[in-house]
Amino acid sequence: MAFVVDNHSLFSLKLCSMKKYLPFLTSLIIFGCQSEEGVKEMPPQDIPVVEVIQKDVPIYVEQVGQIFGLKDIPIRARVDGFLEEIAFQEGMAVKKGQLLYRIDDNPFQESLAAFESKVSEAQTHLTNAKNELDRYVPLAEINAVSKSDLDAAQANYDAAKAALKAAEANYRASAINLSYCLVKSPIDGVIGKTEARIGEYVGKEPNPVILNTVSRIDTVRVQFSISERMYLTLARELKNARIHAEKHGEKKELEKRQNVELILSDNTLYEEPGSIDFINRQIDATTGSIMIQASFPNTYKVLRPGLYAKARILYQIEKNALVIPQRCIMEIQGQYSVFVVNKDNIVEMRSVNVGAKIGDYWLIRSGLEPNEYVVIDAIQKVKNGLVVNPQVTTFESKTKAL
Repeated sequence: MAFVVDNHSLFSLKLCSMKKYLPFLTSLIIFGCQSEEGVKEMPPQDIPVVEVIQKDVPIYVEQVGQIFGLKDIPIRARVDGFLEEIAFQEGMAVKKGQLLYRIDDNPFQESLAAFESKVSEAQTHLTNAKNELDRYVPLAEINAVSKSDLDAAQANYDAAKAALKAAEANYRASAINLSYCLVKSPIDGVIGKTEARIGEYVGKEPNPVILNTVSRIDTVRVQFSISERMYLTLARELKNARIHAEKHGEKKELEKRQNVELILSDNTLYEEPGSIDFINRQIDATTGSIMIQASFPNTYKVLRPGLYAKARILYQIEKNALVIPQRCIMEIQGQYSVFVVNKDNIVEMRSVNVGAKIGDYWLIRSGLEPNEYVVIDAIQKVKNGLVVNPQVTTFESKTKAL
């Protein structure tokens, strides 16, 4: 069977196909027009920016150190025996001379009694020797006894006197050992967790010898180390500061340089500044560093021995320095850049040369000018040449470094 399609039928078929897709084509054209109009009319997006700060900036050295009490006294069991009493509450303040532990003293009482009897025995021997000597002396003067008998009596007296001294010394040593059964606090301070319990044998290895530690914490010590190079820089800067202070009478500035600040592990700045106690006499050959100790008042007993913190020392003041928040800076393969919004509200990508970090700020050596604005917290939303609506914001520093 053959089919014949004329021109009129073919035109009708194409028209039907176009009618089928006409709604879709119409909507696509309308949407395209609307999208094109939307791009033309879209306003610049709001972008947060911060102003470049220019001011005198303190440059610090920060090193991790450990906190110790002004005095950390180990409490030792100086005699061995069974622990009978714990007379304090762990973690609380104790007074000098306060009873801490009581060790079973029965063996030491028996030893003391034995040495006491030795003393009495020695005293008796000394008395008899003296009486014998006293009898021999006048007899020897009239030659009633021989010279050798007198010498023997004298030697017996001297030996009895020495034996008495030895017995008394043993008695005193035994009394001292007996006193060690009562373990008392050597200082006012805070006591920690005990290393032994009632009924435990203490005083000899592997049994507990150091029972506890008492720390004086109204003032604390912080020990930290700095490199040899950093030490030389600090020493040189401090020398120059002293010379400048003597010439211009700026003692407060010198005192500020000599202060040490403490940054705690939660990144908060400890409110009471400290001062350097001493610098170790030599560089540690194995590490190439030198140990420094600083003391900090601990009025409210916030700081405890064993804590780690950063000791921060001022060693230089950068005059008229430019700083911006660290969050403004991008780093790619050691190259640093920022997005600057110019006077025409156009974004410019600019390379910068950075210096030291000051808290959550970064010192800028070159690449920016005072009072310029840089993008913050929207780096992923902008690009070079983009027109934006800058929104000046105030950066809230968490470190309060400036």
